[in-house]
Formats: sequence, C-alpha cells, structure tokens
Amino acid sequence: MKLNNLYFYTSTIIKWKQLLKPDKYKDILINSLKYLVDKKKIAIYGFVIMPNHIHLIWELIELNGNEYPHESFMKHTSHSILKDLQINQPSLLKEFEVELKTRTHQFWQRDSLPVLLYSPNVIYQKLNYIHNNPLQEKWMLANTPIDYKYSSAYFYETKKDIFGILTHIQERI
Repeated sequence: MKLNNLYFYTSTIIKWKQLLKPDKYKDILINSLKYLVDKKKIAIYGFVIMPNHIHLIWELIELNGNEYPHESFMKHTSHSILKDLQINQPSLLKEFEVELKTRTHQFWQRDSLPVLLYSPNVIYQKLNYIHNNPLQEKWMLANTPIDYKYSSAYFYETKKDIFGILTHIQERI
C-alpha cells in the first residue's frame, strides 16, 4: 500500500476463527484505529468489524514511526488481544499458536487484502458492501445496516460518529 491513496482493506483472523465476536475485541480494534486517526496517520471513510474479519475504506496518510499505519494496527491489536486472552481465556491461545522466530501466537492472516479504490463508483460500491455485510444470511448480525454498532453505516445515516474515527467520503472525493 502507498501513502495518500484510498484502499478497500480486508484483514481476516487466522483460520477464519470468530475471535472478534466479543465486543471487547472489536473495541480493541476501534481504539487502535482511533489512536492512528488522532495521530493523523490514517483517515477512515468506512468500516465494519465482523466476527472474523474487518473491512476498511481508509487512507494511509503518514508513516507511524518506521512502519506503515496498517502494520502498527495489526501489531497493536494482536498484542492487546494476546494480553487479554492470556488473562481471561488462556485455553483459547492454543488455537493461535505458531512456530515463528518473531512470535508464538498469530491472530491475523498474513494475506490482508488492500484494493486500490480508483473511482467514486467503486468507492460507493465498497461502502455499500461494508454496510450490508452484517445483514448477510451467514451472519444475520442486524436487521438494518444502522442497527449494527461496529460499522460506519450509522455515521452515514445520522452524521453522528459514535467512535470518533470517521471522515465522510465526500470530504475526500
């Protein structure tokens, strides 16, 4: 990914495990995103946090130290989830064990998918996809897009950013 481009970004929990089902793990993701937004490292135009993956429409604005903001996001959320699991659910950690030189546990798959957004039509198509994701038959997490808390749908409907992380896409395109 390059700085100052818009991307539709998807990252998935390893083996599609529903690690993000508890709200406390979704909140870890939100807090990490908020930190990066507040530091002006990223701008977020749309998101949804599902039980086993996250979709974002975002722009990487500036490096976070020596690394890209998405790397900081993945690293920070992994560390925070690891700490919580060590305290509250150590038996679950076994499912995420890996034998790597750099870590003993891995939560995010290594194949995060950034798709460059090159036109307003594609941007709105992806935003619509994000907002309707919780309504898909396999999830059934809400009856309408704005009923699902961990999404930008409510923001686009009401103009209220309950997480303090969003910028309206019309400010960018």
